[in-house]
Amino acid sequence: MSEPAATIALLAVPETTASTLYGMFDLFGAAGRDWELLVHGRHRPSLLHPCIVSRDGRGFRTANGAWIQPDAALDAISEPLAICIPDLLVAPEEPLAGRYATEVAWLRAAHARDVMVAAACTGALLLAEAGLLEGQAATTHWAYCDVLARRYPGVEVHAHRALVVSGEGERLIMAGGGTTWMDLALFLVARLVGIDEAMHLARVYLIDWHGEGQQPYAALASARQAEDAVIARCQVWVAQHYDTHAPVAGMVEQSGLTERSFKRRFRQATGMTPMDYVHTLRLEEAKQMLESGEAPIDEVAEQVGYADPSFFRALFRRRVGLTPSHYRRRFRGMRLRLQ
Repeated sequence: MSEPAATIALLAVPETTASTLYGMFDLFGAAGRDWELLVHGRHRPSLLHPCIVSRDGRGFRTANGAWIQPDAALDAISEPLAICIPDLLVAPEEPLAGRYATEVAWLRAAHARDVMVAAACTGALLLAEAGLLEGQAATTHWAYCDVLARRYPGVEVHAHRALVVSGEGERLIMAGGGTTWMDLALFLVARLVGIDEAMHLARVYLIDWHGEGQQPYAALASARQAEDAVIARCQVWVAQHYDTHAPVAGMVEQSGLTERSFKRRFRQATGMTPMDYVHTLRLEEAKQMLESGEAPIDEVAEQVGYADPSFFRALFRRRVGLTPSHYRRRFRGMRLRLQ
């Protein structure tokens, strides 16, 4: 008689997106089963038992309109081998304090019992709310990395990484945004079942590991308009003049402040130096040009404000994680296929 499948609890809340929740459910349930069926024609039981759990076990409609019917309430599930938190559909600045008190207490208690806890995308916010990321490396969707670092200053946020493993015994696992939940699921299958089975699932489901991380996908999440009216006015100005020779000097002039006061207030309001902000704007425009046009890379560099193409290439590679030419090959082709 075979051993019972090990349970992976998938924590669902009203802000959970159904695609990630049920995608994980399918992938975990396929471990040990689908490869055997497709390749060898043998019916085998799943090696993992995904179980959707919620605060009270009652069905609910998610923020994106899908109906979720949990399998069990938090206090009714037997000890899982691992817990997985799918993403949360919340605005980056939306306050979470006290909102998930029951779930947070459950996560803390499980972690204290040495249960492995993983989070996809914005699910990492729940780990931070539970205090499990204090002093630990972490990642989340690129649009929430600044919020995570600012709201929980004890967390070491790695915005560029698609997967982070941290904590005592490496029992905290986080994936970045979008479809990196697949990386997370494969990693957990490798840890809980074996690397061969994870590779089988990658082949069955045609999963391509996000080895380049999140940087190529990141946009201006860290460049939101500041609450400081003077700095916000400068942000509007530089959005139209980032390609000029001295955009920071231009912002200083627009602000009416001394250069020192302006730079201090800008960093306080945005979390970035004025020049870092300008680089972010320029590189984001360069991404759009590389995706949508065929201008030579040196010309792109000049159009976004860089007189030295070699400096532009090095900065792009450092900030984005790809060379400009590699970025164009990857994302221009994607754009053309989607048109």
